[in-house]
Amino acid sequence: MQIKILTDSCCDLPLSYVHEHKEVIALIGMPIHIDDEEYIDDLGLTLSHDFFYQKLMDGVFPKTSQINILVFFEKFKLSYEKGEALIYIGLSSGLSGTFNNAILAKEMFLEEHPDADITIINTLSASGGLGALVAHTTDLVEAGLTKEEVVSWIKTHVLKINHWFAIDDLEHLKNGGRIPAAMALVGTALKVKPILTLAHDGKIKAYASVRGRQKSMQFLYSRFAENIGRAEEKFVFICHAHCLEDALKMKEFILKEHNPRQIIVSELSATIGTHVGVGMLSVAFIGQNIREDK
Repeated sequence: MQIKILTDSCCDLPLSYVHEHKEVIALIGMPIHIDDEEYIDDLGLTLSHDFFYQKLMDGVFPKTSQINILVFFEKFKLSYEKGEALIYIGLSSGLSGTFNNAILAKEMFLEEHPDADITIINTLSASGGLGALVAHTTDLVEAGLTKEEVVSWIKTHVLKINHWFAIDDLEHLKNGGRIPAAMALVGTALKVKPILTLAHDGKIKAYASVRGRQKSMQFLYSRFAENIGRAEEKFVFICHAHCLEDALKMKEFILKEHNPRQIIVSELSATIGTHVGVGMLSVAFIGQNIREDK
């Protein structure tokens, strides 16, 4: 039975990567509201990154919502009709109700089609970390591993996914309720750049604060160098919120001392970009050990 990986637009994979591996990867988009209009975040296919980030820079604060149960149901139906075994690898349950909707949709679908082969993975990840998991899993599927082997590998590596986010715009963290208004005001005045990560519960946590962009980039690199292990075996994701120049600098930092299997530079999807704002830079990869739970 052919294996299909279903992921959502919070994986922040380049659209070209999804198209290149379309026999294995299927995408489901997160809904997003901008100026009272609903769009589907599809990694820039119809909701372009330029349009979205211009809205952010114009002071618009979009609103995101979770994927509807019926949307999942239709995706499951399409895969079932093709005779595929489905693995859903999506946004962390700690960040959205989307994971629970996938579970409910699976239960509904199995009532009608008890022979359907659907596995829902709680990745406890987001953005480039989710992208790295999808990329490695795609490799395994294309190499011919069984579904049981693929799922076992995923479960073993979920908590090895490292996410390091350097935030540049504190306004979006404030508006999302992640930091108080006073902290955003003081942090902006002092040029403090929060470093965020994902804890074991799949929720975003503040890890550190540094002053200035250069130091925040150096911090990201230090976390990468300390945790990557055998870089030549790993996909490394550098995701950016409309700051390609900094992302390419980060790539240069890494390549000076390391030789990853592949470095994928990708612009953040609208869903993730809504919550972190313009200028966010992140490095994500599957590390050698279980990630810190700070």
